[in-house]
Amino acid sequence: MVYLSLGSNLGDKRRNIRRAIQKIETQIGHVVNQSALYTTEPWGFSSSNSFVNAAVCVETALPPFELLAATQAIERQMGRTEKSAGGVYHDRIIDIDILLYDDLTIDTPQLKIPHPLMHQRDFVMIPLREILDT
Repeated sequence: MVYLSLGSNLGDKRRNIRRAIQKIETQIGHVVNQSALYTTEPWGFSSSNSFVNAAVCVETALPPFELLAATQAIERQMGRTEKSAGGVYHDRIIDIDILLYDDLTIDTPQLKIPHPLMHQRDFVMIPLREILDT
């Protein structure tokens, strides 16, 4: 099982999350479970736009690096033009992070699983705990 975190703070944020989940279902794999939608404040940068966050559990046949490419492709399809890098964050129409992939540990410059910052972020952990407990 793969656990993904989703966030949006531009446009119709709830619709963006629902649309991303639909794209995950068609392009990545079956969405087994999804959390409620949570409204949160920006983390790591200042913005007047609050976020809507959620987590999903997905069954996928994609190996980790293909999964990463697929999540980034969905972000681009939805209009995201720049990725956060080097601890510099921006407003974004959609953000999809890989949190967990079965019991794998990956530590490369391109991909880190488990997500290294997830335990520092309530906007990730609260929705994740919701679906881990069900």
